[in-house]
Amino acid sequence: QVQLVESGGGLVQAGESLRLSCAASGRTFSMKTMGWFRQAPGKEREFVAAISWSGTNTNYADSVKGRFTISRDNAKNAANLQMNSLKAEDTAVYYCAVKVSGSSVYVTTNYAYWGQGTQVSVSS
Repeated sequence: QVQLVESGGGLVQAGESLRLSCAASGRTFSMKTMGWFRQAPGKEREFVAAISWSGTNTNYADSVKGRFTISRDNAKNAANLQMNSLKAEDTAVYYCAVKVSGSSVYVTTNYAYWGQGTQVSVSS
């Protein structure tokens, strides 16, 4: 059974940092792009960042570029999201997922095996 588990969320003040982790089990995703998305209350789930299977290619939403860094460790079947200089508008539930179809890394429907999410709350 495929399972992704996110961890590392919490409550922080604006300007602080958090590091999210996504652990995959049940299957190896070393040949797949992995992505992070987030969903704030009352809003649609939105793209945050993605990383290719080799780690060579990364993509970021404009809103997090320069503040967030995505990385992966294929030996551990895991992906991470380092979030610095957090802002109140970063508050959301953060999800990781595996890209299984399509060409765009920005579209949620190209991803599967979503985790249960981890809450990130940033107070201003």
